[in-house]
Amino acid sequence: MDLKTLHPWDLDFAAARRVQERLRDRVSLRPLSLKKIEFVAGADIAVSKKLDSVIAAVVVSAFPSLEIVETRVAAARFVFPYVPGFLSFREIPVLVKCLRKIRTPFDVMLCDGQGIAHPRGLGLASHLGLLMDVPSVGCAKSRLVGDYAAPGLKRGDYKPLAYGGKRVGSVLRTRDGVKPLFISPGHLVDIPSSRRIVLATLSRYRLPEPTRRAHAAAGEEKRRREQ
Repeated sequence: MDLKTLHPWDLDFAAARRVQERLRDRVSLRPLSLKKIEFVAGADIAVSKKLDSVIAAVVVSAFPSLEIVETRVAAARFVFPYVPGFLSFREIPVLVKCLRKIRTPFDVMLCDGQGIAHPRGLGLASHLGLLMDVPSVGCAKSRLVGDYAAPGLKRGDYKPLAYGGKRVGSVLRTRDGVKPLFISPGHLVDIPSSRRIVLATLSRYRLPEPTRRAHAAAGEEKRRREQ
């Protein structure tokens, strides 16, 4: 997979903040039809304190069958400390190694992280979407920013997530009676489309299949490397 070069990765916090503030203006939100999706990818990472490294996985599945067609993993040393709001600088370098191995041209990427629901409007999914020039969606298990009311208890129930006086995503119930996910568009997807894509990639679990499978693949590779 070809990726853009947006900036260097060996940055301090001040420089990383400036990158976020510059790139957020490049994020574009637009409707994305499910009918245009042939392949959907999921990305996640696992951290190995034992190896002082981070392991990334990208899993590509056919859509709408969700049959796995490609899985790639990669590992790298940390290049940025763990600081909320700057996780893309910690995770994307190893995800880049993984993405460069991908041969299946996917139509949308789901990330375990935030999209525009971020203090500076550029979470992992938005940052990665710009780098790939591919539609991307943030599927976070917890809130980073924003206010919301609790959604109903049924799968598909949702409430808007608002921050800075505007909507930045949805708080979506993905299984009856379980904790909701925080869904925000990354790039080239709008809020309603982000929600529809997540719902269309669910099975019987809380997490959408693309990110659930990537999480499992990264964890399996971590265990293999730590043996």
